[in-house]
Amino acid sequence: MPGASPTRVPTALNQGTPTKGGIGESTLRPDGTLKVTGEFAYASDLWHEDMLWGCTLRSPHPHAEIRSVDIAEALKTPGVYSVLTHDDLPAATHYGLEIRDQPVLAKDRVRYHGEAVAIVAADHPETARRAAAKIRVEYAELPPVHDESSATAPDAPVLHPGRDDHHAPHVAHPNIVHRQPIVRGDVAAARAKADVVVRGEYEVGMQDQAFLGPESGLAVPAEDGGVDLYIATQWLHVDRDQLAPVLGLPAEKVRLTLSGVGGAFGAREDLSMQAHACLLAMATGKPVKIVYNRYESFFGHVHRHPAKLTYEHGADRDGKLVYMKGRIVLDGGAYASSSPAVVGNAASLGVGPYEVENVELEALGLYTNNPPCGAMRGFGAVQACFAYEAQMDRLAAELGMDPVELRQRNAMSQGSLLPTGQQVDSPAPVAEILRRVKAMPMPPERQWESLDGSGTAGDGTTAGTGTTGVDVRALPGGLSNTTHGEGVVRGVGYAVGIKNVGFSEGFDDYSTARVRLESMGGEPVAVVHTAMAEVGQGGVTVHAQIARTELGVSGVSILPADTQVGSAGSTSASRQTYMTGGAVKKACEAVREKVLRLGREKYAGQHPAWADGGRLLLEGGKVVTDGGEVLAALADVLGAEAVEEEVVFRHRPTEPFDLKTGQGFGHVQYSFAAHRAVVEVDTELGLVKVVELACAQDVGKALNPLSTVGQIQGGTTQGLGLAVMEEILVDPGGKVRNPSFTDYLIPTILDTPAIPVDVLELADEHAPYGLRGVGEAPTLSSTPAVVAAIRDATGLALNRVPVRPEHLTGTDVP
Repeated sequence: MPGASPTRVPTALNQGTPTKGGIGESTLRPDGTLKVTGEFAYASDLWHEDMLWGCTLRSPHPHAEIRSVDIAEALKTPGVYSVLTHDDLPAATHYGLEIRDQPVLAKDRVRYHGEAVAIVAADHPETARRAAAKIRVEYAELPPVHDESSATAPDAPVLHPGRDDHHAPHVAHPNIVHRQPIVRGDVAAARAKADVVVRGEYEVGMQDQAFLGPESGLAVPAEDGGVDLYIATQWLHVDRDQLAPVLGLPAEKVRLTLSGVGGAFGAREDLSMQAHACLLAMATGKPVKIVYNRYESFFGHVHRHPAKLTYEHGADRDGKLVYMKGRIVLDGGAYASSSPAVVGNAASLGVGPYEVENVELEALGLYTNNPPCGAMRGFGAVQACFAYEAQMDRLAAELGMDPVELRQRNAMSQGSLLPTGQQVDSPAPVAEILRRVKAMPMPPERQWESLDGSGTAGDGTTAGTGTTGVDVRALPGGLSNTTHGEGVVRGVGYAVGIKNVGFSEGFDDYSTARVRLESMGGEPVAVVHTAMAEVGQGGVTVHAQIARTELGVSGVSILPADTQVGSAGSTSASRQTYMTGGAVKKACEAVREKVLRLGREKYAGQHPAWADGGRLLLEGGKVVTDGGEVLAALADVLGAEAVEEEVVFRHRPTEPFDLKTGQGFGHVQYSFAAHRAVVEVDTELGLVKVVELACAQDVGKALNPLSTVGQIQGGTTQGLGLAVMEEILVDPGGKVRNPSFTDYLIPTILDTPAIPVDVLELADEHAPYGLRGVGEAPTLSSTPAVVAAIRDATGLALNRVPVRPEHLTGTDVP
């Protein structure tokens, strides 16, 4: 209180009270209720007076020359304002995250099924679609490149002739995007000494991110000649930096604001409709909205790289690994996207969370005429984890050893050296999370049988269709009522994985936050502004928690994310809580120091604590001593003054992997998760019911425990999808066969099992609050755990995901 001595402060103010809703509490999401009730505004809900609708014409061919494009009939369509092709582009013609090799609109050649060729703006979405259908494109089909042999054959067509970038000199063929070897020790000598050797060939299908909110945005031309884009994306600034050259504008005239994002999982890192909407808006002088339908969405974004992996492990009789040799081939599709970084991840994490002194591993990414692939949750580590965990099970079987014990004998720990030569300098509780997940209670057997034989489920609800005494919902096939327990076998499987956190290999990974503290209506309020893309991960919740904790206020306002503040980097790589959370924390600390200086100036001489340099805190809207004695109300310290700081936060520097040996301090942090899957399989029909997917994971510090568990359960479910149902089917000619949610299957609530989670909190001293990135690690180990459980139930090798019914019935065993 201004001017009052401590002895005259009212009793109620004499003891500081911790601010509620801070770090470590399960505070509710501010957007949660709106999303559940359907009131949340997504990018597809955007509207502007007098706006036009954009539509994209896409190639029906995976590989073809473009002989001519005739837009005359499209332009004659009533209601059409503009039709643009490659020839109408005002400036740069290509874009890309790492390598700018992707045309904004195809010119002489299309390289994948669904590539954008022309764009239309009209006064109604159906008018735009009809006009696009009137565009006449003459194609001359070319033979497609579809796999490694066709991509690297001596006479293979070069998909990107004249490519000149930092990866090209280190690869053997121009259709190889990037190659990364990892070499450590002497594999040949170790192989000669190995008592047991196991080999396997594995395959991972092309998974889609399958977010429910389609690509959408609204571009509005501005009076200054620039453009304002309201967009669902994962990285506002990288979008801007790719768009500005394409539009022929300086970066400051391309302003982006985040709109409601209905999921991302990596697919929104690349541009989709951003450039098209802006180009049409600039050409027409009117706002232009583009919203993909589900069919177009499957062609409009990148997917998870399909992979073929060959692995060989050698061990001694005690199960100790003595060497590992492997090769990972990732199909990157028509354009580079983030394939170089995905290759680096697959290689550097390809051995798994195990100590192996002798390693020869090669990962490479291909250019093909298949759909472009790029970032997806797990980012190269998912494919590798499926292979190395299958190998661990094979090795355990050869040795007659418990598969969990084998993993624990070889588990890395803090201080271990990775095959890249990097030392793990934070907790790595691999053996412990395996122990914990194995110790979790098993789900009851034969849950489809009701206790009283009445067909009533254990929760008291009626089983519905099915034989009396059987709850078909708990059986493989569920409500399809295809089995009543005949031929159903239970299996249990385990897996553990390692994932990097943050951008790697020398990338300048940073995030910016601006925080202001001011008095509003007599109460102190913090205002947080970042460019972080909230894609559903709960970052806005965490930012408010950090501000409450660091500034001791209840009121926190989170401003919309836009490019009027510095970059926050991408919402990917499990990095946002670490990086932008770290930036918010650092900005709050700077604001707090300014506030305390202001208080010392105002109240000098009124209490020794103001002058003696002692530790002062902000708690419960007050300035308090570290003993909890209240010195002043925070609103009184501020008065009419607002204190604001903008800071940039960086993690420890990393370095690129050596392109010949793979050695280097490539990753800043690692996360670990382990799963135990329990499945029931109808071996006659090839149906799988995942009964439970238990998980144990070290999170360093759970800033929001409820949200943390939700992230783990969400990642686990996405891994389940890859294990048993999710795959984009591409025929050998490069055409996508199932671009719809009718034919591309994702887990529903009926497919999602119980997911009990055991959360460890072993602090990483290098990270803010000791936290560890959470979102991706469970996506790694859930897939191989489910497949291991199916193997346990059936005795089949199952070296490919997703596992389909025909793989289990003997008609098509991979």
